[in-house]
Amino acid sequence: MSNVVDNLYVVGMGLGVVFVGLISIIILCYIIGAICTSAEKKPENTATAEPPATAVKPIENRGEIIAAVSAALAEEMGTDISAIRILSFKKI
Repeated sequence: MSNVVDNLYVVGMGLGVVFVGLISIIILCYIIGAICTSAEKKPENTATAEPPATAVKPIENRGEIIAAVSAALAEEMGTDISAIRILSFKKI
């Protein structure tokens, strides 16, 4: 009978340690999350000026870029490069 009580005591202590550890990890995650969100909240300055828009530079070697893109596209699709027709090419 004493052996059964000892076994139940060991099982109870093991489960208790595991759940106390898990609960402490959850609490630690909440604390770190609160610290990170408070660090990210900075006062917004309403008088900030937007940077001036920069002029868009024309693409110097547009033909080479289109050739490379069409070759990669043909390779991915498994077709011949002559079967691909690129109608427009815009910078995103």
